[in-house]
Amino acid sequence: MDRRQFLFALAATVPALTLGGKVFAAPATSPRFLLVFLRGGYDANNLLVPYGSDFYYESRPHIALAKPTPGDPKSVRALDANWGLAPAVAQSMGPLWDKKQLAFIPFAGTDDLSRSHFETQDNIESGEAGDARQYASGFMGRLSGVLRGVPPIAFTDALPLSFRGTGDVPNISLKGSGKAVFDDRQSKILAGMYEGTPLQAAATDGLQLRQQVAQDLQTEMVAASRGAVNARGFAQQGQRMATLMKDRFRLGFVDVGGWDTHVNQGGADGLLANNLDNLSQGLAAFADGLGEAEWNNTVVVVVSEFGRTFRENGNKGTDHGHGTTYWVLGGKINGGRVAGNQVAINAGSLLQNRDYPVLNNYRDVLGGLMKRMYGLSDTDVGNVFPSAKPKDLQLV
Repeated sequence: MDRRQFLFALAATVPALTLGGKVFAAPATSPRFLLVFLRGGYDANNLLVPYGSDFYYESRPHIALAKPTPGDPKSVRALDANWGLAPAVAQSMGPLWDKKQLAFIPFAGTDDLSRSHFETQDNIESGEAGDARQYASGFMGRLSGVLRGVPPIAFTDALPLSFRGTGDVPNISLKGSGKAVFDDRQSKILAGMYEGTPLQAAATDGLQLRQQVAQDLQTEMVAASRGAVNARGFAQQGQRMATLMKDRFRLGFVDVGGWDTHVNQGGADGLLANNLDNLSQGLAAFADGLGEAEWNNTVVVVVSEFGRTFRENGNKGTDHGHGTTYWVLGGKINGGRVAGNQVAINAGSLLQNRDYPVLNNYRDVLGGLMKRMYGLSDTDVGNVFPSAKPKDLQLV
């Protein structure tokens, strides 16, 4: 067993933290990119609310959010004459919008019409064109390969499809308590096992790395005890992600579940509102944790596999849909606007008389964004998103 194999084996002994080698410092000038995947298909219509459409209120008699009303904290915040921001996220995301550090892209998504969670999630993470179903690599992995020397990390239990095909990518679960992986006594015993052997240096490196990362997470977990968090502790996760990405990593992926709201979705209050509140707090915590200088060099994109039906169902919820709304955040983005191709919202504009149509394909949108962020050539973009037509929304 050589040094690299030993470090990989040592990482495998700790389910919560899997590293294929040392953690290297990230290039100081490289832009930072984080993809947040909302698994379950969130109801974008009650996040970016088309309050200017009477059809919205006709379609959602129980779950629609009230038009902007001065003094009513449960009404939407007007962003322009057509769109409003859900009250659940107004406190966390409103300041970013005011500073033009937040933008939304409605009518976004994939060409996949299966409305299957797993198929569409895989479709997005693979980044392949059309009906291609080759899942040997993902678009984040290919981006990592194109950029070279830009350290990636996945904040997930296991390596996600999006990062496949790029070699050793660290993945770390943020569901644990943040306790040190080994205490001092255990570390001395493990180090002693390899003392005087060719693997002594590798064992020391591996143990020190585990202890260092665990201590960083513990420190941030304590500091992150602010405001309400959801059951998954996403606000705490935001602080932890900032800790690791601030100095060490430049490409990140995290997924958040619980968005499949078929029953009792709620309006200004309820399941979806709580999820949105917690998500937005986590994103704000991530921005705060990075600090102004690093936030200015960061872009965060929030996606979901699809949107939900425009009309509410008989259970006061929504079912699997098609087009959704992406979020784009960052200290220096060209925000404070609703970007991309749009269409008037009425019964005639719905896809199959039920969903938002997709007017902004995710591969084109992300390809255009990454082209501007990293100065990629058309060939590079084609390697990340084969056959994509990069759409420059001038968000960065």
